[in-house]
Amino acid sequence: MKELFPILDQSRTEPYYLQLYKYIKKEITSGSLLAGDKLPSLRKLSKSTGLSITTIDQAYSQLAVEGYITSRAQSGYYVNQLNLTDRLDMHEGEQFSSDSSVLEESMASSKPSMYYDPECFDFNKWKKCMSKVMNEFPESLFFESDPQGEAGLRAEIAEYLHMSRGVICTPEQIVIGAGTQQITGHLATILRRLGIEHVAMEDPGYMPVRNMFRDRGFAITDVRVAQDGLCIEKLPTNIRTAAYVSPSNHVFTGAIMPAGRRYQLLTWAKENDSYIIEDDYDSELRYFGRPIPSLRSLEGSDRVIYLGSFSSTLFAAVKISYMVLPADMAMIFTAIASDYSQTCSKLEQLTLAMFMETGAYQTHLRKLRKLYSQKLNAVTKYFSANAADFIEMRNSRSGINLLIRLATDKPAETIKKDAAKVGIPVTPLQARNLYLLYYNQIPLGQIPEALEALTDAWRGAS
Repeated sequence: MKELFPILDQSRTEPYYLQLYKYIKKEITSGSLLAGDKLPSLRKLSKSTGLSITTIDQAYSQLAVEGYITSRAQSGYYVNQLNLTDRLDMHEGEQFSSDSSVLEESMASSKPSMYYDPECFDFNKWKKCMSKVMNEFPESLFFESDPQGEAGLRAEIAEYLHMSRGVICTPEQIVIGAGTQQITGHLATILRRLGIEHVAMEDPGYMPVRNMFRDRGFAITDVRVAQDGLCIEKLPTNIRTAAYVSPSNHVFTGAIMPAGRRYQLLTWAKENDSYIIEDDYDSELRYFGRPIPSLRSLEGSDRVIYLGSFSSTLFAAVKISYMVLPADMAMIFTAIASDYSQTCSKLEQLTLAMFMETGAYQTHLRKLRKLYSQKLNAVTKYFSANAADFIEMRNSRSGINLLIRLATDKPAETIKKDAAKVGIPVTPLQARNLYLLYYNQIPLGQIPEALEALTDAWRGAS
C-alpha cells in the first residue's frame, strides 16, 4: 500500500476534496503511483490527514469516475492502468492549467441569483450510484438508449408506482422521456393514431402541455376546475377526447377530486370512447393526511394514461419524466418507437435506476417530505403573522410551491421581477393577482429574512 502525503492549503477557497483529488491525480499521471498500487483506506487516510471520511470519499469517487482508480469490493481502491501517452499528455496539459479552469470559472459565473438549499438533495449518494454505473457497466454507455427508456429504470418505476401509488403496470407500458413536453409529444402521436384529435384541458391548467397539443393541431376545450376538481359535466360528449386532469392535487387551486367524481370521470371515458390523461403532479410531496390514491389505481381505469416526473423530487438539472400507457397504446408506441431517439441521458437513467434499487430514492423522499413540510409551515406562519392583510394563502397541503393572492395593483411582471431580485421564483397565473411562490429552495433558517425582503419589495411603490 502506497502512503499519501498531500499538502493542503487552508488559505485557499478550493474545497479540500478537490485539493486531494488533484494531488492524487498528479501522483498517478507523474508515475509516482503505478497501476495496481493500493490507496490507503478512507479511515486510514482520514486519520493521517485530519480530513473527514466524507471529504476523502468525494475525492476517491471523482478519481474513480474519471478512470484513474477502481474500487474493488471488500478490498479497497487501486490505481488503474494508464498508457504512457495518456500520462504524458495529461502531465503536459497540467503545466498550462491554473487552480481555476475556464470551465470552473464559467460554471461559477452562471450560478443563478436564487436561493438554493443543499439539504434538498444528497449528491454523495447520487454520485456513488453514478460511479457504480461507470465503473461496473461502462460498456452500456457506448450504445444509445432505448427509445422507450432503459429497461432497468422502467422496471424500478413500475415497482415504485405499485408500492406508492397503487398503479399496476408492466415495464412494457412505461415510456420515459426528457421532460413532460417530450412525453406529451409522443402521446399526441399515439392519440392521432387512434383517431383522437380533441383534448379537454383544465382551466386554469398547465400551459406548456396545452401549447404542445395546440401546436400539433388538436382542437382544445377548456373545462373549469371547481372545488372538487374538473367539472365533468362540461366535458365533450359524443366526441372522442383526451381529458387532461390532475385529480390528486390541482396545482393552481389545490382542488382534490373525491372518489365518487373519479368514478364518474372513468364512466365518461368509457361511454365516449375517450381517454383520461392523469397528471399526478407532486403526488409524493403531500404533507398532511393520507396520500390520495391515483386515478390509475382504481378499478376500470384501463383508459387512463398516467404521467409522472422526477423534477420535483430530484434536482432541476435532471429531466426525467414518464408515462404509463394502457395496453393498446403501449402496442402502438412499440410499433413506432424506432422512429424516435431517446433524448433523456442514458447515464442519468441508469443512475436513477440504481438510486431507486438501493432504496436511496425512498429514503430521500422521506427526508424531503419532512424538510418541505417544515418549510411550508415556516412560510405560512410568517405570512399569517406579518402579511395577512396583503397576502392570502391557498393550497398549502402539498407540493413545492404555495398559491397566493396579492392585494396589490402592481402588474404581474413587476411582482415577478421584485421576487426575482430577492432570489425567490414566482409564477403569475392567468387569474389576476394569483401567483405560485416556490419556497422549496429557500434554506429553512433563512425563510423569515427572505420573506421579509419579499414582502417589503411587494409593498413598495411600483
